[in-house]
Amino acid sequence: MHSDDLPPQRPAAQWLPAAAAAGVLAIVIVAGVALGGSNDDPATAVPVQQASDVAVPLAVPDSVPEVIATVETTAPVTKTQLDRTLVKGLAGGDVQLVQQRLTDLGFAPGPTDGIYGDETIKAVWAYEKLVLGVESNRPSGQVTAEMWDAMQEPFVIQPRRPDSTPNHTEVYLPEQVLAVFQGDVPVLITHMSSGTNEEWCEEVTISPGEYGNREGEDPIIRGECGRSNTPGGVFEFYRQVEGIRDSALGSMWNPVYFNYGIAIHGALNVPLQPASHGCIRIPLNISEGLQDLMDMGDQVFVWDGEKEPEENGSPPPTFNWLDPNYETTTTVPESTTTVPESTTTAPTTTSPATTAPASVVPTTPASATTVAPTSEPPVSTSSTTVPATTTTTVVPTTTPTTTAASTTTTSTTAPAATTTSTPGGG
Repeated sequence: MHSDDLPPQRPAAQWLPAAAAAGVLAIVIVAGVALGGSNDDPATAVPVQQASDVAVPLAVPDSVPEVIATVETTAPVTKTQLDRTLVKGLAGGDVQLVQQRLTDLGFAPGPTDGIYGDETIKAVWAYEKLVLGVESNRPSGQVTAEMWDAMQEPFVIQPRRPDSTPNHTEVYLPEQVLAVFQGDVPVLITHMSSGTNEEWCEEVTISPGEYGNREGEDPIIRGECGRSNTPGGVFEFYRQVEGIRDSALGSMWNPVYFNYGIAIHGALNVPLQPASHGCIRIPLNISEGLQDLMDMGDQVFVWDGEKEPEENGSPPPTFNWLDPNYETTTTVPESTTTVPESTTTAPTTTSPATTAPASVVPTTPASATTVAPTSEPPVSTSSTTVPATTTTTVVPTTTPTTTAASTTTTSTTAPAATTTSTPGGG
């Protein structure tokens, strides 16, 4: 792995005890192509993971606050009642009240237009998973009367790491929810989908500037294998790109990178279960304003459900390797040959008649037309008609007609090469 393939040195590394840092220097991990590899020959490149990036535990805060914080108030809480269960397709003032409450809490239901659509449903998913503790793959996306009553209680969403960088992001893998905080106030809480932790092998497209194609000017297409894991730990944002990007982990919209090629990015497909190659997918419409909420150097805390982020340190993801069974497919363009028809007619010569009785000799026309088949050599075709001879004396009338050989014109059009990327693979 080249030095330009590495994320910047994380400030958290400065907190490591000297003894732990010394132990790290003895560790050398040989891996496959780092998230798409290096710029060297991909068949021989075997980068070595840098010792400073080996996961080393950090200090866990003494107190870890809960995500839900009750707001103390002496004023009476005024609530409205919901007389129906809100589901997709409904509209009205009650839907608008739910949308406004979700927005106040930091969720992203879309515009408060009173229409219960897909954006509102995904915001309700995030609310159910993070606040109500519903399993990550089992939210209903509906708002019942009881749920609406609880939603109106005085509470706020607070960060689990308030003493981090002024702005930071928290990723909750068990809940499949992401939260962006500015000054400990949530400005975005959204449903997400992370890595499946499964192995995969497929053809990938790597855009110029991405891992494995750092200095290239054109996309690289090749076969790679990897493991779709999203490591827990403490990281920081170090790079962002506007628009769509293709990497060894898939296609991404407005990616913000925090762990080598792993990024938070927009995608069309953000299901209720983990589905990515390791990245954090969020709904495409939410990613449009994502980069405005983040700065380079902001910390990213990822909870894996087993340890606190600091206990995992800052582990790199699983490195990809070249697919040994990958075969490129070459398509031979189709060639079409058209043979135009060419006809030559000889002039007719007529002699004056005498008084001799007419004698008619029957004529037998012979006509043949041949069309050359596609992609085969042209066929030379000749059509000859036996002349019709009319004798009134001894001078015949001769009318020969001859079709000249066909002329071959070959027209070959190479197929246009088109690459279409759909965000949602990373």
